[in-house]
Amino acid sequence: MSAHAGRIDVHFHVVPPFYRSAVEAAGFGPARGAFPDWTPELALGVMDRFGIGFSFPSVTFPGVQFMDPESAREMARRCNVYSRDIAASAPQRFGAFALVPMHEPQTAVGEIGYALDELGHDGVCLFTSYGNRFLGDASFDPVMAALDARSAVVFIHPTFSPPSQAVGLLPGFAMEYPFDTTRAAANLIFSHTLERYPNIRFILSHAGGTLPFLAWRLSVSPLIAPKAMPMAPARVLEGVRHFWYDTALSPGRTAMTALDEFAAPERVLFGSDWPYANADVVAQAVSVYETPGLISPSRRSGIDRENSLALFPRLAA
Repeated sequence: MSAHAGRIDVHFHVVPPFYRSAVEAAGFGPARGAFPDWTPELALGVMDRFGIGFSFPSVTFPGVQFMDPESAREMARRCNVYSRDIAASAPQRFGAFALVPMHEPQTAVGEIGYALDELGHDGVCLFTSYGNRFLGDASFDPVMAALDARSAVVFIHPTFSPPSQAVGLLPGFAMEYPFDTTRAAANLIFSHTLERYPNIRFILSHAGGTLPFLAWRLSVSPLIAPKAMPMAPARVLEGVRHFWYDTALSPGRTAMTALDEFAAPERVLFGSDWPYANADVVAQAVSVYETPGLISPSRRSGIDRENSLALFPRLAA
């Protein structure tokens, strides 16, 4: 069944009510400080307002890593079934990215298989880091192997590594989120994870954090420290271009120009970050994104819809 016409939003969130209660009871909360309201009806209303025909809701920070392994497994399963039910209620409007419990590789691989093979999720959401381990760490190789075998789409959402949590200059989503995205992306490149698992389609949030700005600097860093970073500059830039990038909270000329320089044009996707970016923020972002002369109509058409249809061909089927 083809998707509803309109933008395809790869950075859109879901807040299951039982998940919200569990997080609040444990004394945790989202990066913005409090959970926003979420219902399918609110989601569809925002989608209609901003011309979003289809979205892929995902559960974001803090995920389930604050729980013990068994509780995390159970909560991830409940969230993934909930997301499946939301998608089934409006299949022309919602897909789903699965939440993965990452305490133990075997459990993570099992939930990936269940979510993708049994529930029919469109991809998975992984966080940039789990404790002090960033994506690209060798301990995650079994998870990467399972994703590579399925040519899975992996939406990478930032979270707070312990050093990021300790900074405390501003609310973490303002600066630390983009920095942790950059750390994860760089680690995926320099750990050779992208080369060892080439079939995984990684989407980076928020225009890749600071990765596009730092791409050239990272590419020449091996010339400065070859023992610490043994990789040819051209291979680093190939890694940067391997990623897909969403536009969530990154609609302006500076971010879009940086993506023009380093991202493959067919790998830039629309993202809103609703509801953590509330409707007023999304309205401002869309207004900036649609500024005449910012990007060409053909490029906007690719970002809005065509690039996602290539990544998720079932939507055009």
